[in-house]
Amino acid sequence: MTDLTGRVALVTGAGSGIGKAIALGLGQAGTTVCCVSRTTAEIESTAHDIQRAGGSAFAVTADARDPEAINRALRITAETAGGLDILFVNHGVSLEYTPVEQSSVDAWRDTLDINFFGAYHCARLAIPHLRRRGGGNIIMIGSGLGHRAGAGVGAYACSKAALWMLVRVLADELREDRISVNELLPGLVRTNLDRHRPGRENEPLAGRPGAPMREPDEVVPLALFLASQPPTGPSGQTFNLRGQPL
Repeated sequence: MTDLTGRVALVTGAGSGIGKAIALGLGQAGTTVCCVSRTTAEIESTAHDIQRAGGSAFAVTADARDPEAINRALRITAETAGGLDILFVNHGVSLEYTPVEQSSVDAWRDTLDINFFGAYHCARLAIPHLRRRGGGNIIMIGSGLGHRAGAGVGAYACSKAALWMLVRVLADELREDRISVNELLPGLVRTNLDRHRPGRENEPLAGRPGAPMREPDEVVPLALFLASQPPTGPSGQTFNLRGQPL
């Protein structure tokens, strides 16, 4: 079991799916966890689950698209837990499943605003907090679609491709600050990401034949491994749990 006693983490999208599983895993490993999401009831449930298991957690409602809300969550984390060591950027949506020609400009903008600019706000605003602790870890939950094309999921794929470039840029910029930045590709995981695809909710997003379908808690061991790496450890890297080459 990874021991992260004394560390402080903020997890976005912590109300359900992969984010909730990671938050619970961090709590079990001894981390104080700030659970962040737009849905108050969900993150309060996650925080209570961590507390019932003997861990330390609290919930802060925030929309990643709103830098003031994210700044508030980070400030509360610093005031409540003394600082920040680990940032998990997990939130994300796929709002449209259509070819580019028939796509909605608004859906593309919303997808990029949440998936990319939301991650940008979280990372940019977390940097001073991580620096004050002498370094730390930023882990972005990416997608194989950020590394290869996928017909009909252009907005999602482009947002994740931009996220992967952000990981590499931040890794270069923050190396001297002892802040590592990496991408975790969870592969096909049973979540509610496909809730905007009525009638096809059980089909994996851009899956490949033979790719394993995982449950959210199967992502936790790799997430904890990355969270436990020293600030001078791997950075600007993709850690692939997909079970297939990119």
